[in-house]
Amino acid sequence: MSRQMQPTFVLVHGAFANSFSFAPLQAELGLLGHRSAAVDLPGHGFAATYPGAYQAPQDLEALATAPGAIKGVTLADNVAHLIGILERAKRNGPVILVSHSRGGLTATVAANQRPDLIDRIVYVSAWCPVDLSVGGYYAEPEMATVDAGALASAMVGSPAELGLLRSNFRTADPGALAAFKAAFLADGTDEEFMVFLNTFQPDENLDTGTPDDRAQADTWGRIPKSYVRLTEDTSVPVAVQDRMIREGDALTPENPYDVRTLTSSHLKWLVEPAPAARVLGEIAALLPAQS
Repeated sequence: MSRQMQPTFVLVHGAFANSFSFAPLQAELGLLGHRSAAVDLPGHGFAATYPGAYQAPQDLEALATAPGAIKGVTLADNVAHLIGILERAKRNGPVILVSHSRGGLTATVAANQRPDLIDRIVYVSAWCPVDLSVGGYYAEPEMATVDAGALASAMVGSPAELGLLRSNFRTADPGALAAFKAAFLADGTDEEFMVFLNTFQPDENLDTGTPDDRAQADTWGRIPKSYVRLTEDTSVPVAVQDRMIREGDALTPENPYDVRTLTSSHLKWLVEPAPAARVLGEIAALLPAQS
């Protein structure tokens, strides 16, 4: 296969994250001979806001009111940005769209709008709503084990007044840190957890979409799809992952998910990415041969 016809993995991050978290995975993919592009959604990466009050010593009162660049960013903004990336990547050959966590919402709407740009879509413990909205799933029994207070314990300011979600990931509160670790990286070391926590940005947008943003059979449903289950994930429990797989298969029974499984928490697959890179390589091999 010529380099021109090699697939490009387009990687979409989750909430409070950015392209930086994919760097170790991209290194592993590159060493296996794959090319990839990690996306920063609007208001993320170098477009993020880190108020002076977020630095040390922290000023939580000022942090609660400091403006953030991500205010007003919508799911539609994320989708438009991602589609622009997909258009550029598609010029060089097949595209495999990989999303993690909340990034699945953006990937799903992009697939609804432009299935022609995606040769395979891959969800890694990512949200792909079919029957319900994200908020609706949170009220379901499969989410009963989720510690909803994990993020809330470090929330700063009023989302309604700020126009965004703000978390103090630089907190020294041992209770909040323990809750974060249990939610995101319970199978990692304390040192790995603190490193990853410091890649998070404090702000996230408020828009998780509407019922119109759920997977659509006639567009999203045409794209070959894979789901990589993370068995130790306590943020998006495997029961929820399996439910989204079942719902996607029911929506397009003629095009079911190719399902893979990694023994990983929500973030461990990014801390030790070699197994995930191998799985993604196997998924890439599913693409039709290119002339």
